[in-house]
Amino acid sequence: MPTALVLGASRGLGLEFTRQYLAEGWTVFATHRSEDDRIRLRDLGANTLRLDVMQVADVAGIAWQLEGERLDVAVMNAGVYGPRTSSPRQPPGDADFDTVMRTNVLAAMRIVPVVAPLLAPARGTLAFVSSRMGSIAEAGAAYGMLYRVSKAAVNMVAKLAHVEHAPLGVRVLSLHPGWVRTDMGGPNADVAVADSIAGLRRVIADTGAFPGGCFYDYRGQSLAW
Repeated sequence: MPTALVLGASRGLGLEFTRQYLAEGWTVFATHRSEDDRIRLRDLGANTLRLDVMQVADVAGIAWQLEGERLDVAVMNAGVYGPRTSSPRQPPGDADFDTVMRTNVLAAMRIVPVVAPLLAPARGTLAFVSSRMGSIAEAGAAYGMLYRVSKAAVNMVAKLAHVEHAPLGVRVLSLHPGWVRTDMGGPNADVAVADSIAGLRRVIADTGAFPGGCFYDYRGQSLAW
């Protein structure tokens, strides 16, 4: 039975990853912060792990809680958008900058060395949920500057994780879920969450068509860094 770890599983994309993997009979370890979220994930059938990515001790604790596990997939989904008004004309304040960059980037940097060794025995996949908004080549608007900058940084984390861990058998992907109807994406987004995750899971599953070290969207299209 394959095993997945979903980080940031309490809602939105992470919750849907958890639902879909469980529906296919996978063992799923799903991280949460609140007790209500733990109960929801437990009732779905997931193995729950408490993780606040802002807390170093919580990140370190994932290692011993998963000791002896063999992961096939790890989904790095935890993240925040931050101020939607940030732009070159209206840069973010210190508090917003710290929250977004620590949650989206520093947490990913800390989690990679904890999770990657658990993927190596199964030659598994480490999938970063990024965003097309983090593509430098495709940048055509300035709104959401802080989020864009954080996702560009996440893409670099993913690329360096590929360089470091591909020789050990770990496949690393950076993924764009589309503009999805979640709390972050809003009700006017054009992609249903179930369709987005089904597409991302197809990309994750097809190791031949989608090699590591690359950036793909939920339809399987290659994106420019």
